[in-house]
Amino acid sequence: MKNMFLSSACALNEKKEWINELNVFPVPDGDTGTNMTMTIMSAAREVQESTDDDMETLCKAISSGSLRGARGNSGVILSQLLRGFTKTVRELEIITVPDLAEAFQRATESAFKAVMMPKEGTILTVAKEMALKAEELKDTDDVLHFASEVVRTGDEALMHTPELLPVLKQAGVVDSGGQGLMVIMHECLDILQGKSVNIGTLPVVGAGDHAGNESIHVDTSNLETSDIRFGYCTEFIVDAPEFTDADEADFRQYLESLGDSLVLVADDGVVKVHVHTNDPGLAIQRALGYGSLSSIKIDNMRLEHEERLFKNMDTSAGRKPEAAGQTEAVQQPKKDVGFVAVCAGEGLAGIFEDLGADQVINGGQTMNPSTENIISAVKNVNADTVFVLPNNKNIILAASQAAHMVEDRKILVVPSCTVPEGIFCMMAYIPDLSPEDNLEEMKNELGAVKTIEVTYAIRDTVLNGVEVHKDDYMALSGSAICANGPDLMETVLEAVRKNTDEDSSVITIYYGEDVAPEDAEALAAMLEKECGDAEVELHYGGQPVYYYIISVE
Repeated sequence: MKNMFLSSACALNEKKEWINELNVFPVPDGDTGTNMTMTIMSAAREVQESTDDDMETLCKAISSGSLRGARGNSGVILSQLLRGFTKTVRELEIITVPDLAEAFQRATESAFKAVMMPKEGTILTVAKEMALKAEELKDTDDVLHFASEVVRTGDEALMHTPELLPVLKQAGVVDSGGQGLMVIMHECLDILQGKSVNIGTLPVVGAGDHAGNESIHVDTSNLETSDIRFGYCTEFIVDAPEFTDADEADFRQYLESLGDSLVLVADDGVVKVHVHTNDPGLAIQRALGYGSLSSIKIDNMRLEHEERLFKNMDTSAGRKPEAAGQTEAVQQPKKDVGFVAVCAGEGLAGIFEDLGADQVINGGQTMNPSTENIISAVKNVNADTVFVLPNNKNIILAASQAAHMVEDRKILVVPSCTVPEGIFCMMAYIPDLSPEDNLEEMKNELGAVKTIEVTYAIRDTVLNGVEVHKDDYMALSGSAICANGPDLMETVLEAVRKNTDEDSSVITIYYGEDVAPEDAEALAAMLEKECGDAEVELHYGGQPVYYYIISVE
């Protein structure tokens, strides 16, 4: 089973770009394959680093690793499938066909529970059909026949997804998440049938992806070395099968007394710790009281900081960090309410910070933050209640999963699907209202702003009757293409015309990293002429992928 899992992780990594290409919209942000790969690689590295080769340890590594590394909707769903499956088999020495049937059923149930409004024609449909076939065949004694039929049923369900989701049929593709799942299933079947395993060293799935045992990266280039109160960044994993909620509370309180920037994630007997302290030995000694340690990493931050400053002496003193929005993990005074926002682009990060965001996670399309990324950001906000604004529909599930995993403060997830929605919600926050009332008000106000995102097509396709050619500019509003063509300015103007009326009062333009300021200013001037009654605002967003993000209020 270990070989099946690790080999399927490598197989998924090899095909992730192909799976990305199945993205329904022909935009350069098809990241289903990348998200699923990052999720499974997080678990695969935890499996490889485990020193015990028993079923329970293996299942815990798969479950906790995928949960903490989950990215995007597809990654969260995959983590729940793995979580449900391993919960069924973790205590078994011999896995029979009825056990497998039950595991498939429990995996599907876990995945459906993770999605607020499940859709047919997705990875969930593929998983459900395989679970139904598994239940039908649970009385057979032939495990190879059982597995072959279940996988065959999954393939059929995948090929049927375009009939269940018209947008897939129009694009001429099957569901990308379902395809990723079937890559895993086919590799598992091959190993079960005797295919040789060639795992080797697990590949790195992308710079900055933090797959596996993540480090908490914080930019401190503007700090003096003497300002680093706790000098050692200390990280380790505790294998503690008997770790209770009371143990977690006591351990957390103890670590908080030793330093700051604490991140403690406990899941099914696996405890991951990150803390800045002046005495790593005390943290490690206390941890040994709960179980065995692995993946111990201690960095002298003062020394690293001095080396970094030396290397960067020739750079401008006012230069901003390349990773926009990675705010310092400096302990702030305790407050009632804090904010965490997700966005990509130095300019957008600055806007959220100006509006009061305590932590800005660098992410969005093509780089969905993981559940643990979100937890880490929340932990760096010294507040009783923390609002999380995902600002992307593919990050909402990971944010909701983080909310269930943090117990020492309340996390309220605002279901913002775009950056303008997130900005609008932060501007609508009313301090005199309770956090819960503010959340309801934010949800009610989400529909008050329209978002237009302008990018380019990576392939020829037809969507909802709209013919799109490779390299054309495209303007997206929600799930629809509202304008496209070979001229960027004309495409933007057409999109704005379709999304404005006599009631439109404010049009805000956020221009991306690939747009020259003078071109953005020319666009703003043209919109002022076109929409005389509406106020036009222009801001540098610095976002990748999208030339312009435009909001209409």
